Amino acid sequence: MARVRMHELAHSYVAKPAAPADYALKRFDFTWRNGGAYALLGPSGCGKTTMLNLISGLVTPSEGRITFDDVDVTALTPAQRNIAQVFQFPVIYDTMTVADNLAFPLRNRKLPDAQVRRRVHDVAAMLELEPLLGRRAAGLSADQKQKISMGRGLVRPDVAAILFDEPLTVIDPHLKWQLRRKLKQVHQEFNHTLIYVTHDQNEALTFAEEVVVMYDGYVVQVGTPQELFEAPAHTFVGYFIGSPGMNLLPAVVDGGRVRVRVPGTDVAVEGVAPPADADKLELGIRPEFLEIADDGHEAAIERVEDLGNYRLATVRLGEHRLVAKLAEDRPLAADRCHLRFPERFTKLYADSRLVA
Repeated sequence: MARVRMHELAHSYVAKPAAPADYALKRFDFTWRNGGAYALLGPSGCGKTTMLNLISGLVTPSEGRITFDDVDVTALTPAQRNIAQVFQFPVIYDTMTVADNLAFPLRNRKLPDAQVRRRVHDVAAMLELEPLLGRRAAGLSADQKQKISMGRGLVRPDVAAILFDEPLTVIDPHLKWQLRRKLKQVHQEFNHTLIYVTHDQNEALTFAEEVVVMYDGYVVQVGTPQELFEAPAHTFVGYFIGSPGMNLLPAVVDGGRVRVRVPGTDVAVEGVAPPADADKLELGIRPEFLEIADDGHEAAIERVEDLGNYRLATVRLGEHRLVAKLAEDRPLAADRCHLRFPERFTKLYADSRLVA
């Protein structure tokens, strides 16, 4: 395993990039610690796969460099970097048995037969492939084949890092949580450096110790699932993570205070000073933290959706529509309510970025 460092890395598929829009990955400096479990999260086209391919060596960066444990690998091939990569679709040999597929990367490195058998057995047991070891891969299901593909990456004990590029896309939904659980077990047992690309927030938040959120080629936040949820550093993180996403309200500076203008009552944000040159100010609060109380800012209730173990109340505060997430047994009037904005969870954003 290795500590992977990206030194002022950027990449463009344009021969002579002249503007930020020409870059698939904007300038980024980050260290993936040895033995860490990370997720790269974002929508399609945000730069996740470009980032992964730069780490693996499939793509050479336009700018910056990459080091593994302080060794510059920027110009090295994937084989020279000793990287294992698991792709969206299974990469296996259909004519081989499951055991031979798992053993192939180890035999290529001419490891002793006893070590190969032991490692294959350990990984097969972890992924529940033991009953299939003697079967040819050709007749197996898509999820079984993807388990083999994942096992081929995990079986190598000396690998610098294992990269997963949306590996559960072809897996039946009810099996996804099982494979995520298996990956966490593998990480805890073998302590590989794992980087997992996904557009699915549930996959990212349940798998990773830290999540790298990307948007339009930028890394907009790196943090634990709790940090991303409680203190989104960018409005994109606020509405991309969470279901439903963060409520955002346009704000103004009035008399030195930040306010959301509502007829008859203004929502104020205390203790923060926005940058003087900000073009757009927004107040953000997650539906989980927006309180419906006995007093506060009066709002009209538009609809209430019962989702089994909780309810979603859509309310109108002046001209602004907000969503509050409520406990199933929380009493609620038919048409009117009062809202509170707890200071700890009410955030101010200037030009989409969090004001500390």
